[in-house]
Amino acid sequence: MSNPQPLPEKSIPVTSQATGKPLLGDCWSCRVLSGGGLLASGGYVGMQAQKVMRLGGPASMGTVVQMMFAAGLAAWGLVVIFDPVGKKTRIFKTM
Repeated sequence: MSNPQPLPEKSIPVTSQATGKPLLGDCWSCRVLSGGGLLASGGYVGMQAQKVMRLGGPASMGTVVQMMFAAGLAAWGLVVIFDPVGKKTRIFKTM
């Protein structure tokens, strides 16, 4: 028995990274809306973690993880809004 012929490969890009375009592109309102939602959710999660400590409860590992998650959400929101990828310019030439 002989092996069947291999199927031809398709060259269609699957993700936006394959095309080199940013995920949200130049859509300013999309970046503000989604980044603002992430900032707001980070603020909400952080406030819920602080509520436990404000009521006199001890800061457990769960509360600390919740605060770190809130900081991560807020940082992700800022990255989405300001879109710093590819905007850095080199000041000094490397030798």
